[in-house]
Amino acid sequence: MIKVIFIFLLLMVCVPIAYYFNAPSDLKELAVINPIDLNSEMVDVELRSKGKDHFIADFDLIDQDGLAFSSSSVSKKIWVVEYFFASCKGICPIMNEQMKRIQYAYLGDTNLVILSFTVDPENDTPQVLKAYANAHDAATKKWFFLTGDKESIYTLARKSFFLLKPAEAKNQGDVGSDFIHTNNFVLIDENKQIRGYYDGTNRNEVDELIEDIAILQKE
Repeated sequence: MIKVIFIFLLLMVCVPIAYYFNAPSDLKELAVINPIDLNSEMVDVELRSKGKDHFIADFDLIDQDGLAFSSSSVSKKIWVVEYFFASCKGICPIMNEQMKRIQYAYLGDTNLVILSFTVDPENDTPQVLKAYANAHDAATKKWFFLTGDKESIYTLARKSFFLLKPAEAKNQGDVGSDFIHTNNFVLIDENKQIRGYYDGTNRNEVDELIEDIAILQKE
């Protein structure tokens, strides 16, 4: 009888331990993405060999309410970033319908913000962006539409987010001056480092993005 009890207790201890060490992990790990990890066409020549410590540069722009908006305005938050323009009739409406799904998934979460940078700042004034934000049910202090100095916006795209190609790249049909904008969303962590790219026109990839945000929040 004592032997039976001993074996039972041994199994009670060993089985959970064995499961712990052998069960497959369902927790995805998100790598930090640096310029060297990306398609070289998306990266400025001087940055292509950089393999660590890439951080999004500081910026000073204007939001849809005409208020000053800088990187410090969303310091220590998780960002979902896109480049678009308000008059776009191609992929932008599709992308921003998907972006609404991200907003609603984290509507009450003050640690997650959405940043939509226009590639057409000459035409996308705060007034234009405000109307666009209202049309897309953008939540206050959650989804920001940003305009301002064109050179600053494009430098961020080229050298920080790596979201835009030069005009000689394949035309997707929506032209924003000397750039063609991308269908990608980019996920930025609280340290201003890139953690993922996702096709903003693909519902399945946006589902993955929504899940990856939750993973970042647990880090």
